[in-house]
Amino acid sequence: MTIEQQNQDDDIRIKMFKALADPTRMDMIRMVRDKSDENGELPCSVVFETLPFSKSTVSFHFKTLREAGLTFTRKEARQTYFRLNRVAFDRYLPGLLDTF
Repeated sequence: MTIEQQNQDDDIRIKMFKALADPTRMDMIRMVRDKSDENGELPCSVVFETLPFSKSTVSFHFKTLREAGLTFTRKEARQTYFRLNRVAFDRYLPGLLDTF
């Protein structure tokens, strides 16, 4: 691996660590890990109903996790689904999900 690639990987990890440096976002990661369906998805409405914050605050956290490459969201009709980007966790933060 070249130094340039190492630096790019480090930049990605830093963005991920910053996203995970918030207890609410860590709770959201746990929630989707523990409560997701057989496809690994959790309706965003479950997260909105569970967390004691406004929808705009929770949406901000969804966006932060997605922009850090830790999650994906998918919209189907009026429902939005949230799932972990397990490939990113396995590549950049191996074993981390098991420690939550």
